[in-house]
Amino acid sequence: MSASYARVLRIPHARRTFANALLARLSYGVVPLSVMLAVTRAAGSYAVAGAVMALFGATVVFLSPARAALIDRYGPRRALVPMASVYVLLLALLTTAVWRPGASPVLLGALTALAGACAPPLGPTMRTVWARLAQEDRALLQRAYSLDGVAEELLFVSGPLLVGVLVGAAAPTAGIVVGAALMVAGTAGFVASPVVRAIRPAALTSRRGTGGLGVLRSVGRPVGAVTGVGLAIGSLDLLVVAFADLHGHGGASVAWVLAAVSAGSAVGGLLNGAVAWRGPARTRLVLLTLGLGLALLGAGLAPGPGTLALVMAVAGFFVSPVLTTAYLIADETVGPEVRTQAGAWVNTAVNAGSTLGTAAAGALVGHLPVAGCFAATGVAVVLTALAVGRSAAPAG
Repeated sequence: MSASYARVLRIPHARRTFANALLARLSYGVVPLSVMLAVTRAAGSYAVAGAVMALFGATVVFLSPARAALIDRYGPRRALVPMASVYVLLLALLTTAVWRPGASPVLLGALTALAGACAPPLGPTMRTVWARLAQEDRALLQRAYSLDGVAEELLFVSGPLLVGVLVGAAAPTAGIVVGAALMVAGTAGFVASPVVRAIRPAALTSRRGTGGLGVLRSVGRPVGAVTGVGLAIGSLDLLVVAFADLHGHGGASVAWVLAAVSAGSAVGGLLNGAVAWRGPARTRLVLLTLGLGLALLGAGLAPGPGTLALVMAVAGFFVSPVLTTAYLIADETVGPEVRTQAGAWVNTAVNAGSTLGTAAAGALVGHLPVAGCFAATGVAVVLTALAVGRSAAPAG
């Protein structure tokens, strides 16, 4: 396995480009929590903080395909630099606005929404770079996507930990400043990479399917599958908390159970990238999504947090492989002129599903036993897998 991933990092310019992309993407692990803490402190209201973060999340997620289209149209260098510059400028204005208590909620909401709208789509862009670096070897691209996915997951774990260290020594605004600095340094290094400089704007054509909705139709199967995965991810936080309360355990057990999900996902992602799969990726996508759903079906029947952590590790084992497979299918389904958009639609589907899952879990917990909530989540993922499988089946 180590030789496989070492080979990925031995591709010319891969290490430097990937390291800078990760540095910039760490900003997304740092900024949201820092903004939430700073807005809560400045506005003195959890409701305001929640609304502001909802606006930020909505513009980050749902405008991602539009920003990715700019990457495809103008190339990474011409599109990323202005996006990152405006994003950092808006974070600076937000830092100034929350410096003292009593900030206007409307101003805070406007600044965060605009910042989210300009957030550079570094994940989809890096996957486009991977596709270019490993264009002659699909197995190598699978390993690259797996490595990318596991590294990104670790960023979103380490980002909040970094914020915790920062707010222990300074005001929450320090986290916003650090997040902005990470974006500047990472993006500058990323666009300076020779492989990124070599990517030219895609030639615009009149072909149908090159617009945003046309790309979405082309990648409908992977988008459908990862929407179900996102739904599961979004529901787990609340369901694990409800499970811990039911069994008389505190927050520490919740943290361990959720950490098991991340650990299982990391192991699954690394193993998935190391295996030379022979079957078609579309079949693998269905089976992996089905595996996640089946793992969740009986999770609520676990007798305690320890057993639940094991079940969650098994469920997590399928998460990263599903996402990696979805990105691979999206990449091979569309042409290079819309490759970044295709990846962005997959990314958007995960986040949209997560938002839906959080809302659904909140509604279910008040009306069903915890075991029933886990089962309902598992059923939803299983049905998603079956629907994707049915759409992939050839007509009889």
